[in-house]
Amino acid sequence: MAFVVYGNLAQAQELREIPVLKEVGIDEQLGQEIPKELRFYNHHGESITLESLFEDGKPVILTLNYANCPMLCNLQLTGLVKVLGELDETAGEEFRVVTVSIDPAEESKDAADVRYRYLQAYDRPSADWNFLVGEQKAITSLTESVGFGYRFLPEEDEFAHTAALILLSPEGQVSRYLYGIEYDPETLRLSLLETAKGEVRSSIDRLILFCFQYDATKGRYAPAIMNITRIAGALTIAVLGAFILRLLRRSGTKTENYSA
Repeated sequence: MAFVVYGNLAQAQELREIPVLKEVGIDEQLGQEIPKELRFYNHHGESITLESLFEDGKPVILTLNYANCPMLCNLQLTGLVKVLGELDETAGEEFRVVTVSIDPAEESKDAADVRYRYLQAYDRPSADWNFLVGEQKAITSLTESVGFGYRFLPEEDEFAHTAALILLSPEGQVSRYLYGIEYDPETLRLSLLETAKGEVRSSIDRLILFCFQYDATKGRYAPAIMNITRIAGALTIAVLGAFILRLLRRSGTKTENYSA
């Protein structure tokens, strides 16, 4: 059974030195726009372009899996369902989730079966999740554009591949990779906020993004010490200023009383 899970780029490089895994892994393509003209088939058997998934201006979580995967895809998508359940936002409303099969032999029925299973596990009536299948040419174009390397192993009749969430901006550009099969909810939420760019709506969200910065070596957000220090300094000055102003007002009031 061949699959790859890693927590950082250094570990990924080590694993790719293994001969059978030389083509397997992620070659990050940050800023690269996916070919949105590519056509796939949804769970209804309808032909759609990737561009149609970006028409509503939402960020997209892209996963590359396949229905008949013996283990890794189930582990990854189960992990994704778990973290989605911990977010206040709902897939299909504030953001999209799109899973594309890397197996050209799979059909819309396979996509429908897998979609039903994971939406049932997600258990949010208003949620949506796009499961797509397609021809090899379209699959290859998409995987190459996001740097997703995989390999079919004929002797085992399965694909060697890795697990990662690929976050795409509303314009279809690669914004971030979150590796593995378990995901931190706050890291995913902040990543979606940054991926959405101008769609950060609240002052609290802006403050959180200012106080935490993404650490690519650890695959999660960490406190931005300098920014937190600046905020603490500004708050200290504000508190001292308010205290001094209060003292001055009291002093002025006493002076007026004595004058009277």
